[in-house]
Amino acid sequence: MKKKILITFAIIIGVLFLSVAGYGLYLYKSVADTASEIHQPIDREPTRAINIEEKEPLSFLITGVDSRGNDHKGRSDTIIIMTVNPSKQSVKMLSLPRDTRTEIIGRGTIEKINHAYAYGGVEMAMDTVENFLNIPLDHYVSVNMEGFKELVDAMGGVTVENAFAFSSGGFSFNEGEVFLSGDEALAYSRMRYEDPRGDFGRNDRQRQIVEAVIQEAAHIGSITKVSEILNVVGGSVKTDLTLDDMWDVQSNYREARHSVEQMQITGTGRKIDGTYYLEIPDEEVARVSGELRAHLGL
Repeated sequence: MKKKILITFAIIIGVLFLSVAGYGLYLYKSVADTASEIHQPIDREPTRAINIEEKEPLSFLITGVDSRGNDHKGRSDTIIIMTVNPSKQSVKMLSLPRDTRTEIIGRGTIEKINHAYAYGGVEMAMDTVENFLNIPLDHYVSVNMEGFKELVDAMGGVTVENAFAFSSGGFSFNEGEVFLSGDEALAYSRMRYEDPRGDFGRNDRQRQIVEAVIQEAAHIGSITKVSEILNVVGGSVKTDLTLDDMWDVQSNYREARHSVEQMQITGTGRKIDGTYYLEIPDEEVARVSGELRAHLGL
């Protein structure tokens, strides 16, 4: 009996395209167990129905939460919207700065967008981002950032293109192509004070790391790496996707990972009652919303 299968694990950091060449039926159980461990349904009516078999465009909310262990509470300091269009074989990624001032849906207050996760978990975060950008969010992936560095290490590190030299977290990063370990990737993605673009530069580096993980995951060729990755993912990731969902996404959407576009959003920072906010003009929100909606075929 043929013992090689294609195993796909499509949820790392939100990213839904982790493809691993199969190493035997026994590995399927490890994947299934991990998928069960990270599966966390949400108490939220879906905004729309998506037919994955017909390859309809999908959207995801990826949140990076600075919490420890399996505790996925706290503010979502990393907020990434990812849309996947298989017919165009493309992915669009947009980072929302955590200080973005908007209405927190479910509370009726105007606050920083990252407060939504702290108040009401991923459900409130999805509702708030949907309202802000006027787009549907079909699924979510939440990543514990403390475990994120272990994921990068399990993959053997990632390579990014650094725009300028800087130091952060006890590490120095040269301009140009840089290879990063887990600790280095975390420091690289968190730096903002030395960046003249502040949070916007930080967001770019976060998306760089996410894209690098996508590409590295698609070329995993070691059973040892697969086992390490599954162990890390089990304690660091939560998603509403089931194993069957992941399998279907992999089968129908994996080619889209070859074209990843990093979108930008701009605004103006100012203090209101002593609190710093980033205010994004309505026309800028409309521009970004229109681009994402078009990519989703809306």
